[in-house]
Amino acid sequence: MTKTLFERVWASHVVKQLTDDVALLYVDLHLIHEVTSPQAFAGLKREGRAVRRPERTLATVDHSIPTGDRSLPIADAVAARQVDVLGGNAREFGIELFDLTSPGQGIVHVIGPELGATQPGMVIVCGDSHTATHGAFGAFAIGIGTSEVEHVLATQCIALSKPRTLEARFTGSRGPGVGAKDLILALIGKIGTAGATGHVIEYTGEAIRALSMEERMTVCNMSIEAGARAGMIAPDDVTFAYLKGRPRVHTGEAWTKDVARWRRLRSNSGARYDTQVMLDASRIGPQVTWGTTPGMVADITARVPDPAALGTDAERHAAQRALQYMGLEPGTPLAGIPIDRVFLGSCTNARIEDLRAAAGVVRGRHVAARVRAMVVPGSQRVKAQAEAEGLDQVFREAGFEWRNAGCSMCLGMNDDILGAGERCAATSNRNFEGRQGRGGRTHLMSPMMAAAAAIEGHLVDVRGW
Repeated sequence: MTKTLFERVWASHVVKQLTDDVALLYVDLHLIHEVTSPQAFAGLKREGRAVRRPERTLATVDHSIPTGDRSLPIADAVAARQVDVLGGNAREFGIELFDLTSPGQGIVHVIGPELGATQPGMVIVCGDSHTATHGAFGAFAIGIGTSEVEHVLATQCIALSKPRTLEARFTGSRGPGVGAKDLILALIGKIGTAGATGHVIEYTGEAIRALSMEERMTVCNMSIEAGARAGMIAPDDVTFAYLKGRPRVHTGEAWTKDVARWRRLRSNSGARYDTQVMLDASRIGPQVTWGTTPGMVADITARVPDPAALGTDAERHAAQRALQYMGLEPGTPLAGIPIDRVFLGSCTNARIEDLRAAAGVVRGRHVAARVRAMVVPGSQRVKAQAEAEGLDQVFREAGFEWRNAGCSMCLGMNDDILGAGERCAATSNRNFEGRQGRGGRTHLMSPMMAAAAAIEGHLVDVRGW
C-alpha cells in the first residue's frame, strides 16, 4: 500500500484507534520548558500520578529567562518562579533538566536536535507551537496544550485527530542571498497563514534536498505559520551525517540498523497527498514581511501593497489594520524602510550556520549609529562553538550585543523587548502585534538580511552585498 512519510510514522505509533478519525499515539520524546509545564505538573500532583516515562522527557529553561549576565539573579519575579518550579518538578519526577547553569541549556527546539534526542520516525510533542522544527528529521512533531502536556507526562501517549497531507514541492535551485527562511516565507505568502490548516506539510523537491539540516529545521519550524499541524522532510544522507556521533544516538551495529530503518521513512512513489503546492526556488528572492502576520510578505524589491488592490474585504481590512500598526504607507519601497533594532536569534534562526551567515555579512563593518543590534545564540553549545570560531568577536567589533541562549526577543516574555513604535529586523518566526513588545513593529527576514539591515540602518537587499 502506498503511503506518505507522515502516514508511515502515524501508523507505526497507533496504540489504539479511538474513533474513525482519532487515534491514541505513543510519544517517543516529550520536551518541556518553564512556561507551559507548571500547571501540568500541578495536575499530576493533585491526582497522585507519576511521570510514566521520565527517560523520554527532556526539560530546559528558555522562554522567560534573561539572556544577559547569568551571575545575577533573575529580576522578574514571575520568570524566577517559573524557573524554580521547573527545577523542583524535574527533581521530584526524575526528569533531566538543562537549567541556567548547564552548558547544554538552550531553546528547546535547538537542544533536541543537537543532543541527537530528535530522530527520524519519532512522534515528538512539546508545549510550544514551533515543535514542528523537529519534523526536519522525518519526525511527526507537534505543539500541544498544557492539559495535553499533563496527559503525556502521565501516559506517554496522546489522542489526536489524523491530519490531512499537503506536499510543498520546491523545484529548481536557490539564487545567491536566498536562504531557507526565504523559501518558507515565500510558501506562506503564497498559500496564506491558513493555507495548510488541518494538514501536515511534507517538503519535497530538489531545493529541499539541497538544504542542510539546520536549513531544513528553519523550514519546518515555520510550518505552523501556514496553519499546518506539522512539517516533515524525509530523512536522507544529510540527516544521517548530522546525527552521527551525537550524544543520544546509537553507535556501532545499532547505528547501522537505525540508518537502515530510517531509509525506509519516505513517501512511496505514487503516494497521494490531499493537497499539493509547487514553488520554483530559482524565482524566489529575499523575503521580508511588511504586515502583522508571516503571510504579509513580499520580495525585498517590492513595495508595501495597497490594501485597495487586494481581493476580498477581509484581506483589505487586515492589510489596512496592519499598515496602520506598522506605520507604513502603501507604495513605500520595502528596501529603505529605516529600523531601530535588529534581533538575530530564535528557534528559527539561531543555530551555528545562521550565525556564520550573519557574521559573513557584518565582518569588517559596523552597525549603523541609530540601530541597537543583538545576537542571541539558540543554545549554550551554539554560543560556545561560535566563540571557538571567533564569531562573537566579529559581532562585538561590528557593534552587536552578544548574549546567552534563550528565546529572547522572539516573544518578548523576558527582558529583551521592543519599545512602542520601535521597528525591528528580526530572524524570528512571528510578527504579530505586540509579540516582541507592546507597540513594537517586526519585520521577519533571514539572518543575512537582518545583518545587512543592521549595517545599513534600513531594510536592504543583501544580494547587493
